[in-house]
Amino acid sequence: MSLLQVQDLTVSAGARELVHGVSFDLRPGERLGLVGESGSGKSLTAMAIVGLLAPGLTAGGSVLLDGQQMIGRPDRDLVRLRGAVASVVFQDPRSALDPLMRLGDQLAAPIRRRAVREGRALSSAQLRAEQIRWLDRVAIPEPDRILRAWPHEVSGGQRQRIAIAMALACGPRLLIADEPTTALDVSSQAEVLDLLGGLVRDEGLSLLFISHDLPVVARICDRVVVMRQGRAVEEGPTARVFTDPQDPYSQGLVAAARRLQSALENPA
Repeated sequence: MSLLQVQDLTVSAGARELVHGVSFDLRPGERLGLVGESGSGKSLTAMAIVGLLAPGLTAGGSVLLDGQQMIGRPDRDLVRLRGAVASVVFQDPRSALDPLMRLGDQLAAPIRRRAVREGRALSSAQLRAEQIRWLDRVAIPEPDRILRAWPHEVSGGQRQRIAIAMALACGPRLLIADEPTTALDVSSQAEVLDLLGGLVRDEGLSLLFISHDLPVVARICDRVVVMRQGRAVEEGPTARVFTDPQDPYSQGLVAAARRLQSALENPA
């Protein structure tokens, strides 16, 4: 049974349709990549799945998340599914984290929310232990300093690790990662990708990974959906799509990625 079923999904801004009839599914424990150039509709698709579209945008079609219809439901119903079933790691942790809250308070919020959902009471000591456990899971040292720190007092890589810890502390079954390494330097990108892949595997999660970076998707995803101008133009196992693409747009993306890789490996 699929954890996520997307059928004929549309996203519109007034009379203008931006995402056109996209369909795919995601099984428990599977890693699916949405790839395409900027403006292809990847992030709009991901945000429509969890009901987080910007004001002025509307979704149509069908999105079943753990058997629950997400399209057309009031936000108060969707809130119960966010975190409990699906969590999101956003592209830029600077905008995802509240600059006016200490990191410890921000990490405490999803921990408390999960405890309430599970009917558990958390003492101050237990909450602190949970915060430190999650910092350890995302490989952040000096937990006392980090928990007292404001977002601007830590590095970009550490902010993104905190955002990942917050997303996973909710106890989701699906993690949606929307270009999670774009705002990071190259060394931090590799570290965060390795961390993300390990956590998804260890927690037994499904992963919807949005990126324009084909080598990154090849590294982390089992299956891929290629998007162009709001449409899904190709879908299949990652190895097959990236070695033998069938759609002309997919062929162009793969060729461009190969040229870039060759230029990086053989600089003039």
